[in-house]
Amino acid sequence: MQLVFASNNVNKIKEIQLLLPETIQVLSLADIGCFDDIPETANTIEGNAILKANYVTEKFGYPCFADDTGLEVAALNGEPGVYSARYAGEQKDSNDNMDKLLANLKDQTNRKAHFKTVICLNLNGEQHLFTGIITGQITTEKKGTNGFGYDPIFTADGYTQTFAELSMVEKSAISHRGLAVKQLVDFLSR
Repeated sequence: MQLVFASNNVNKIKEIQLLLPETIQVLSLADIGCFDDIPETANTIEGNAILKANYVTEKFGYPCFADDTGLEVAALNGEPGVYSARYAGEQKDSNDNMDKLLANLKDQTNRKAHFKTVICLNLNGEQHLFTGIITGQITTEKKGTNGFGYDPIFTADGYTQTFAELSMVEKSAISHRGLAVKQLVDFLSR
């Protein structure tokens, strides 16, 4: 089975393909000739996943899944949330985003946070949503070189290493995206 994953983020595509069985081939947006910057204008993570999946299905006619992910920090009333990728500005720079988050948490003792991923699947004229959430803490400094996004400053509950210190296989086994993809795979395997 071929499914379009509504992303051109190479890191996300690698992570997703690692989690899917070999029977499912993931095509990127570039693979189907979509070079559009799909608008993410919803005010929820679920809404953005739906927008992206619908865009590909409606404009290109492919069965598709899309995800949106946000980091929600308790002491910041859920920020950066739906704005996680552009928290420090439209340049979408991970280091700038982490620096802004660490600065905003500088005097906070409550560093609880969670990552939330929602996957929207458009298949056979139906739409399905799958949600994965992992709870943890925001560290006081960046650690590790693996992963992407906020991985160097997020430590999952029960772990001492940040997501960026874990291997991709270790992270995928416990991550928000891994949990949502597992639900997707279970659904597709029925």
